[in-house]
Amino acid sequence: MVEFFTGMSPMLQAFLATLFTWGMTALGAALVFTSKKLNQKVFDSMLGFAGGVMIAASFWSLIAPALEMAEQNSSLPGWIPAAIGFMLGGLFLWAADKVIPHLHPTLHPTTDGHAPEGMGTRNRRRSTLLVFAITLHNIPEGLAVGVAFGAVANGTSGQSLAAAIALAIGIGIQNFPEGLAVSMPLRGEGMSRRKAFFYGQLSGMVEPIAAVIGVLAVTLVTPLLPYALCFAAGAMIFVVAEEVIPGSQENGNKDLASMSLMIGFTVMMVLDVALG
Repeated sequence: MVEFFTGMSPMLQAFLATLFTWGMTALGAALVFTSKKLNQKVFDSMLGFAGGVMIAASFWSLIAPALEMAEQNSSLPGWIPAAIGFMLGGLFLWAADKVIPHLHPTLHPTTDGHAPEGMGTRNRRRSTLLVFAITLHNIPEGLAVGVAFGAVANGTSGQSLAAAIALAIGIGIQNFPEGLAVSMPLRGEGMSRRKAFFYGQLSGMVEPIAAVIGVLAVTLVTPLLPYALCFAAGAMIFVVAEEVIPGSQENGNKDLASMSLMIGFTVMMVLDVALG
């Protein structure tokens, strides 16, 4: 099985890896079949854990290899491509946040005061806005996996197949609460379980597409690799800072969410270092 996977093209590897991350989104959304409500402390701890995984993945799986690549393959100091790519990733998500209509996921949509963001939100259904929100966040995650497998295909030092797989596993783990964050609120508003599940898993569909784009970009234009890795990292850090951490702490569970974040960071760091 391992030899079969290693013999695949990087595009197919990335595609299969992001099918797994999509599957984890669907698995989280599937909890709607077992319950109509989820304990707020559990949800906040899951969000915190997801934030820790994303932060660790951003550095250990993306920024650190990008710095090593840039130092070896560029006449510029390694921090320049890394800094440019990182800031561009954050700016991309910031701009998308202003344009794409979305609604931040929350377990209590009628009491938390969250308002829709982006353009053209007035006539959009709540389900559509929630899916747009998670889809927006899944784009950099899919790109990150695609770029990681593309880097392996290019034979770039500092990036191994095991590390790319570890990144996909980490992103899959943190996708679990994202599917849940869409399906549970919709079920709580009276939507059928099947429909709530459908919308919950729908947001993960973008990851395989983004992964293929990431592989194509870095295999066709190799000098883009450090920029692309840090672009994905910057986009993920923006999501963590703008939504994941605030969302995990706004219901009074700050200590629990913070410790969960540290656990998530540790798990992802161990995954990457041990496998990479």
